[in-house]
Amino acid sequence: MYEVYAFSTPNSVKVPIALEELGVPYELHAVNVRQGEQKRDSFLALNPNGKVPVIADLERAFVLSESAAILVYLAEKHGELLSRDPAARARTFEQLFVHASGLSPSFGQAGYFQKFAPEQIPHAVDRFVTEAKRQLGLLDGVLEEREYAAGNEFSIADIAHFGWIWRRGFPDLTLDDFDNVRRWYDAVQSRPAVGRAIKKVEGLVPVTA
Repeated sequence: MYEVYAFSTPNSVKVPIALEELGVPYELHAVNVRQGEQKRDSFLALNPNGKVPVIADLERAFVLSESAAILVYLAEKHGELLSRDPAARARTFEQLFVHASGLSPSFGQAGYFQKFAPEQIPHAVDRFVTEAKRQLGLLDGVLEEREYAAGNEFSIADIAHFGWIWRRGFPDLTLDDFDNVRRWYDAVQSRPAVGRAIKKVEGLVPVTA
């Protein structure tokens, strides 16, 4: 049994997707980052970095943060979503690292400088939007050669990329010029486990009158 601390964010959704794909039970706890709940002492005791998601493996009394690390942990513990073949595993980790070092930060910074920065800085917006589009182009090239991000099987690499592309509206990006990414995105989004996970994390957002 797992407890997952999350919100309706690009990184949070990855963990429920993996758990739904694995078919293992978990309990989802809302951490409303819009209201600063990730900075409360009770949450900082779980993750001093003050970020979601966090997972607690009750069976092992083990708490883990960072979405990519959580995906690897779940895949290795349950023996799915990560190939045992060394080359295929390496491709999966390659895409995880590309996501963590490239796609994810460029999407996040592009959105921040457009919507949350105290003042508009055209150079910053242009820099990160351009990089985000470049990352989409790189992924599009990968998906021209493969069905999924790391090969011809769905893996944790796809789950990692999906989170931010699901929330591509935050940095005001589209998939109009990336046909392979669009094909892949539609295929991943149509998976029943992905649909269940999205519905659950969207349900963490309080309904306002």
